[in-house]
This record gives sequence, C-alpha cells and structure tokens, in this order.
Amino acid sequence: MGRPTTKADLLTAATTNYEKLNVLISGLTEKELMTPLDFSNDEKKKEAHWNRDKNLRDILIHLYEWHQLLLDWVRSNQNGDEKPFIPLPYNWKTYGKLNVVFWNKHQNTSLDEAKNMLQKSHTEVLKLAETFSDEQLFSKGIYKWVGGSVLGSYFVSVTSSHYDWAIKKLKAHKKNCAQK
Repeated sequence: MGRPTTKADLLTAATTNYEKLNVLISGLTEKELMTPLDFSNDEKKKEAHWNRDKNLRDILIHLYEWHQLLLDWVRSNQNGDEKPFIPLPYNWKTYGKLNVVFWNKHQNTSLDEAKNMLQKSHTEVLKLAETFSDEQLFSKGIYKWVGGSVLGSYFVSVTSSHYDWAIKKLKAHKKNCAQK
C-alpha cells in the first residue's frame, strides 16, 4: 500500500504497522533485548538516530513522544492556541536535538512503562484521527495551522511511517545480533 490518502487507509496502515511492530517485538530473543543497538560498523547508517537509540525502550519512547507532539499540536490548535508542530525553540531543521531531549527524558523509564505508554498514545492518536473527515485530513487549506501540507500527513508520519522506521531499525538490530 502507498502512503495513505484517506482516513480509512490511514487507520488501516497505522493499525497494520503497529501490529507488525508488536509481532516483531514479541519475537525478540533475550539476547536481542539485552544487546545494545550498535550500528557503528555500517557506514550506510549515518543518520543521528542510528547512534542515539541504544535499546528497544529508546525506540518505543521515540514513537511515544512523537505521538505526544501530534496530540498536543492538534488539541492546542483546535482550542485556538496556535502553535507549531515542533515546539519552540526547535524547528524542522533542529528537531534532531529535540529527539535527544526525548531520549534523555526517558533514560529512567522502564521497557514495560514504554510499552504501556506507546500502547496508550497509539490508541489516543487513532481516536483523534477518527474525529476528522477525509476532507479534514487530506485536503489542503482546511486548517491554517497545518501550513501547506495536510493534517493527515502528520498522522501518517507519527504512526504507520514511524512504525515502519522502528521495524526496519529492529530488523537491522536482529541481523547484527545474528552475526555476533
């Protein structure tokens, strides 16, 4: 399936990729869970996140915090408190620094807490998406605060696309563990 362009596709993709992620997580061995994520030997993996996340908890918390960005952004703007998606002082050029803030914030969060937080926020994001029509999600110009994009693209980004990112990262970790 391509990138969702309807509410039904958005909800299906988010649910499907979330389930795929959970199946992958439930199949991780003790060795895979206990081995720190390390992609330093792969010159193709140069983006900051390959070095930032050290374990499954870090990945889950990253997903959770991006859910929170969406939830807060939509609710605030719906209530007339206009704010950008990426909170100040960060922006789309510096959001990597915000990701590090999230990472640091949760170094004492347990894996079980992270799983529960993500489950809850995933459900909240889908419930919020349900409140919008196809037009509200996927037509330009509906909400001034979305800018030149469409609201649905933000929902897709923090759900199905982000879950796909996590799946790829965990599969690369499993591959690394198998080679050791």
